[in-house]
Amino acid sequence: MKLLAFAASNSSQSINRQLVDYAIGLLADGEIEGVPAGALEISTLDLNDFEMPIYSIDRQEAGGIPQAAHDFYNTLGAADALLISFAEHNGSYTVAFKNVFDWASRIDMRVYHDKPIVMLSTSPGGGGGGFVLRTAGHLAGYFGNEVLASLSVPRFGENFDTEAGVLSNSELDTELRKALATLSGLLP
Repeated sequence: MKLLAFAASNSSQSINRQLVDYAIGLLADGEIEGVPAGALEISTLDLNDFEMPIYSIDRQEAGGIPQAAHDFYNTLGAADALLISFAEHNGSYTVAFKNVFDWASRIDMRVYHDKPIVMLSTSPGGGGGGFVLRTAGHLAGYFGNEVLASLSVPRFGENFDTEAGVLSNSELDTELRKALATLSGLLP
C-alpha cells in the first residue's frame, strides 16, 4: 500500500514536518499495531516543489492551470492513503498549502481522490493547530477524503524532543500510535 505523507507548510523549519517524519518513522519501523515493517511504501512531498503564482480566475483563464498543480494533484492520486500534518497560520491553512490546493481544485474538486487520510496538526501554542485541523476534517468529504483519524499536538516545544526527533509526551505518543493504527484496516 502506498502512503503519501507531508506537512502542509513550506517552512524549512516546519514542526509539522518534524511530526510527520516521526510518524512515518514509526510506520516504517513496524512500531504501529497492525502495520508491520515494510507493509507500506511511504513517500513524501515538499510543498516548495509546487510553487505557483497566487491562484486567481484571471490567471487561470489567461494561462491555464500550471503544471505544478497537475503534478501535485497526480501525486495525491497515485497514493492509496494520505498522512498530512496541517500547519496553522492565523487559524487557517498556510498560504503555501491553500494556494497549491486551490489550483489543484480547479482540475477536480475531489483533490484528495477519495483517499483515506490521517490528519495531524501541531503548533507552539496550546491550541495545537486545532482550528485548521477542524476545518480540514470538516471539509474532507467535500474534497474527496475519508478521515480515518485526527490528532492535534499542542505546545510542540514542550511535547516533542527535537534533538531525538520523538514525541516526548507519552499520552500524545499513545494517541498518535492509535491514529496511525487506523491505517492497518487498509492493508491486504
